[in-house]
Amino acid sequence: MREQKFINISKSSFIDPAYKGAFRELGLTSIDAVFSFNAGRNLAKNNLARYRSRLEFEIQSPAVTVFLKRYDKPPILAQLRSWLAAHGRVSCAAFSFKSAKELAAAGINTPKTLFYGEQWGTFFEKRSFIITEKIPNAESLERKLPDFFDGPATVENLKLRRNFIAQLASFIRKFHKTDYRHRDLYLSHIFYSDSGDFYLIDLARAFKPVVLRRRFRIKDIAQLYYSAPARYFSRTDRLRFYFSYIGQEDKLTGENKTFIRRVINKTKRMARHDVKHGREAPFEN
Repeated sequence: MREQKFINISKSSFIDPAYKGAFRELGLTSIDAVFSFNAGRNLAKNNLARYRSRLEFEIQSPAVTVFLKRYDKPPILAQLRSWLAAHGRVSCAAFSFKSAKELAAAGINTPKTLFYGEQWGTFFEKRSFIITEKIPNAESLERKLPDFFDGPATVENLKLRRNFIAQLASFIRKFHKTDYRHRDLYLSHIFYSDSGDFYLIDLARAFKPVVLRRRFRIKDIAQLYYSAPARYFSRTDRLRFYFSYIGQEDKLTGENKTFIRRVINKTKRMARHDVKHGREAPFEN
């Protein structure tokens, strides 16, 4: 894979030179301009922290849809958590960029970063931003599974479903072999393209834990298990996923069984929490 290059266009702002003209047409030539920009679709949601904002908009030459994430005066505690996860002092935007870059180098598809920047105070971050390209011809697995999941359970469709599950498991196994843990590994954050490629998005919490790696691996798999709807994924399908994920055929060791029990117990706790707040648990629905 050819390494992506960036150039410095203003103090602590870096851009892929192929997109410099497109952003210049919108006046996005500095961190001040990026933070005053509002000509896009606001992607605010109820659980989004007040210091974060998200926009979706179009650029031309080349014509692509992009997502802008901004972090304005992030709380010191949130910054310290990022520094601990990153094993060093880093801005919120640079944390996401670093994770995406390392994962891409390891062969894990991630959204392409086009432009990012940061501004520091005496010691702590004042603000930062990152602009990424929308993954072309792809949709999240939460919104849309391949058509053979909706069709009748024919011999061919069952074969395609099982192959898809094995490919997804292989993708997650490859991701975890990088020693990264996502911490938000729901189907909404896994994209699948028309060409059959998987992508991992929303890497703001992804990190390489120094300790408790197994615990965070269980959390990732539990989130994936939890978000997989029961109408599409049976218990047998979930076991097939696990066998593919661990690279085994059909025999579970005591350690495997302990791991599975911990995953299921985690999903049950998540379900109780969601039911308490009036939400349905996808894996039970």
